[in-house]
Amino acid sequence: MAGHGTDGHPHGADRLCDAGDRVYSRAVRRGRLPRRDAERVPCLLELALLHPDPDDMDWLVPTAPQEVMTRLLRGMYDEVSASQRRVGSAVTAFEWYAGLGRQVHAPPVAVEGPAIRVLDGLARIQAAMDEATQACTTEVLTVQPGGIRREAELSEGLHRATALRGRGVRMRDLYTHVARHGHGLLSYLELMGDAVEARTLDEVIERLILFDRTVAFIPANAERTMALELRHPGLVEYLGTVFERLWRLALPLTAPLPDTGIEGISHREQSIAALLAEGHQDAVIAERLGISVRTCRAHIARLSETLGAASRTQLGVRIAQTGLDGPRGPAVTLPGRGSPNGR
Repeated sequence: MAGHGTDGHPHGADRLCDAGDRVYSRAVRRGRLPRRDAERVPCLLELALLHPDPDDMDWLVPTAPQEVMTRLLRGMYDEVSASQRRVGSAVTAFEWYAGLGRQVHAPPVAVEGPAIRVLDGLARIQAAMDEATQACTTEVLTVQPGGIRREAELSEGLHRATALRGRGVRMRDLYTHVARHGHGLLSYLELMGDAVEARTLDEVIERLILFDRTVAFIPANAERTMALELRHPGLVEYLGTVFERLWRLALPLTAPLPDTGIEGISHREQSIAALLAEGHQDAVIAERLGISVRTCRAHIARLSETLGAASRTQLGVRIAQTGLDGPRGPAVTLPGRGSPNGR
């Protein structure tokens, strides 16, 4: 296969070239194919989508689509987790450096305004946001944790969104999957039309609003009564990269949530199971998924019933046995139950 290296096929298993798509699909339908049929698509062997038939080396057999899906989901999960860890580390570093800055009188630098400004109080935060809105000309990126968005929260920022839409500014919003169930959000998106695009994830990072890749706002305390206004190019670029990676992994609001492959267990309950397996308490899980603690415990109770667990310890064992503590693979049939349906 000389002369057919990866230079001609610069992609991964999540975005096959047209030739690779045709050959792999044919291999899955037929069960195997002659090695010569894959000579023009070396990417399939390099990505382990095809491998030699041990009974006849002149033939290639395909990797099962379910196994490929499991690899892709595991990679997505690892990317999201790594991004969240990096953001947490960055916020900790911001606080540490801000503390040092209060102790040292640094010489003046030739920049336009401070690179990091602490906004104390909702009035100052709103004023700074309004100023950034007026200066924005291209795009606004936001991350909105916390589950279902209350209509009061959406109405508070409606004047800014309307002004941005009037100037042709593109807006992209990331929410948790729970936000899909809020009528206020659906009404807001309908009102804004094509100016706003929304996607959702199981979990998102803490609140972030980024204007024109030049100024970003993040919370400075848990109550969100203080905020950091960031204008340092490096920090802003970093946050923009985090957003873009999360955006690529998120699902459009109009797309259905993926099926868990286990009868009686919803996508949300799969997410709860994974967080339980990591050792998180109910309140932490509820906060990360944007639901109430009461709702979280109701889902845990249904998980226990579905998996036949009589205690939290037994539930942890059942979660591991069914593979709910990580990305989903092929469908699993629970003991004492029929085959999973195709919900």
